Amino acid sequence: MNTRKIMLSISILMVIIFSSPLNAEENKTTSKSRNLTESSVSDPNEITKVEEEVSQKREKIVKEAVAAIEETKKALTALENNKKQDALNALEKSVGKLEIVLERDPDLAFAVIDTKIAIHDLYSSLKDIEQAKKQAESYLEDDEIQKARDILKGMASEVVISAISIPLGTYPEAIKDVVPLIDAGKTKKAKTALHTALNSVIVTNYIIPLPFIRAEENLNLAESLTEKKDRTEKENTSLTVLLEDARFQLKMAAALGYGNEAVYETLHEQIDKIIDKTEGNKYGSGYFDEIYKFLSELVSPLTENK
Repeated sequence: MNTRKIMLSISILMVIIFSSPLNAEENKTTSKSRNLTESSVSDPNEITKVEEEVSQKREKIVKEAVAAIEETKKALTALENNKKQDALNALEKSVGKLEIVLERDPDLAFAVIDTKIAIHDLYSSLKDIEQAKKQAESYLEDDEIQKARDILKGMASEVVISAISIPLGTYPEAIKDVVPLIDAGKTKKAKTALHTALNSVIVTNYIIPLPFIRAEENLNLAESLTEKKDRTEKENTSLTVLLEDARFQLKMAAALGYGNEAVYETLHEQIDKIIDKTEGNKYGSGYFDEIYKFLSELVSPLTENK
């Protein structure tokens, strides 16, 4: 596995998260490019420049958004201590911070305040995975749910990027609505409203299955060999190994339940076509266009909201 390649995928996804406005009805990542790890910026220097610009923008927005959350918490603490004026001052600061965020990006529906990255990998064979699935099914049939859960919780091979964000469409107004409650002496209702506002923070999980990344890495290397004229015997062997390992990674992904099974059938057919086109030391370009297209279809829906 090429770790740098994986981190490039994650890096580009982070750029997508922090540079594209998220809206309340659709916050799935989409893949418009041929490769999973390609963005609209292909030159490494340009990618670095984009990342720097996004990082600067993110730093300013995150700073104000985090401060708004902290001021909300201060207001809640002040109410717990019956310090109404301190609570009002903190809420005023919170709203002010959020207004700064909206001034910097008026179209922003969510302000991402934090991200967490977790890698879950599974070191197992296809046979062991299938056996584990059958055992889990058997447990479920016998209503032994916890035993099935214990097996299934480890059935993942993925990078999960969790983006934690404030819903700017509702959070500022929710904070403003607390002020008249405090003025009216309705402290209990004010505290409940603040708790509700703080709990409105949204977590969006962006999932990148590791078998997809590994399959793509193999396909990228194989593609460079298929375009090479007069390949050596060693290079032909490498080409075969790369394509078969890509096939294995796709089988792993399918066994773990990532994506639509019908798409996997198409991907295996595409690998067969590539093998046919490169037999006898034949070479050419464009052989991988279709397989990248179908591979991207598997990746784009893998987003979960909590």
